[in-house]
Amino acid sequence: MIIGREFSTKVNANIGNSDTTSDIDGELQKLHTAVHYGADTVMDLSTGDNLDAIRTANIEYSPVPVGTVPIYEAIKHVDNPADITHELLLDIIEKQAEQGVDYMTIHAGVLMEHLPLTDGRKTGIVSRGGSILAQWIEENGMQNPLYTKFEDICEIFAEHDVTFSLGDGLRPVVSQMRATKPSSPNSTHSVN
Repeated sequence: MIIGREFSTKVNANIGNSDTTSDIDGELQKLHTAVHYGADTVMDLSTGDNLDAIRTANIEYSPVPVGTVPIYEAIKHVDNPADITHELLLDIIEKQAEQGVDYMTIHAGVLMEHLPLTDGRKTGIVSRGGSILAQWIEENGMQNPLYTKFEDICEIFAEHDVTFSLGDGLRPVVSQMRATKPSSPNSTHSVN
């Protein structure tokens, strides 16, 4: 698969379970539906139970690349984000790579020195992975472990042919949109 300006648009479908829905058959139905309607990749954002079984099934039955966000699994192993260890993160990343995950979102760009810049934001940190890591940084008084262990992650990815998806943990958000009179016959709204 090739992405970029000179190539066709690619579609990613986010699927995954939650604490209230952890059924493998349901997740495989989501996978089938996503692929049927043209998804080029699927991102398993599961946060509920049976993570390994669901991930393994998605990988086994998916004809397209499957991605994950390892910090979502890490948070399931602890009571407080601050309790996530470097070793736990690397173990989860390696396990998922060994299971055959094609790409992983790694929020390595959420750095200690950037957190004060979020203080005045109306919406705070809107990325789930970014907010988990921000809490970890604040409570431990240390740099983002996905940043400090980035070379180790690169080695795991190289060994298992996994692609990076760099998580935009401090992405912007539009919190208020105002519809106005259309500015042309072809437009339906404008944003101020």
